[in-house]
Amino acid sequence: MSIIKEFQEFAIKGNMIDLAVGVIIGGAFGKIVDSLVKDIIMPLVSVLTGGGVDFSQKFIVLGDNPNNLQSLDALNKAGINVFSYGNFLTIALNFLILAWVVFLMVKMLNNIRRKHEQPAAPAPAATPEDIELLREIRDELKKR
Repeated sequence: MSIIKEFQEFAIKGNMIDLAVGVIIGGAFGKIVDSLVKDIIMPLVSVLTGGGVDFSQKFIVLGDNPNNLQSLDALNKAGINVFSYGNFLTIALNFLILAWVVFLMVKMLNNIRRKHEQPAAPAPAATPEDIELLREIRDELKKR
């Protein structure tokens, strides 16, 4: 089979189209969830914690600081060695909140899907005719 025919089979089966649709929907969904975290959840977390949850300006100066610079930008521009852990903490916290929101959304969608997919209770199978006949014979013998 030629490579062109194999590619046509691949494209016709829908795998490539499904993948493209998944990537596009995933990108759009990622933007929605990112906005949900940044614009709705983080302000609420900020109110609950009594202030900003932005740790991006947290750092430890590892080298000499002759000019006693206090901002991260100034320290970086001066070339002073800085252990800037705050940005990592902010991103990690955002990730945890984002992962939690996605988990809750997937859980909700799975519950809805399960409710719609639950099959109706199967009807009891009819008893075969020979078993019915045997039961009648048994019942008659018990009576005698």
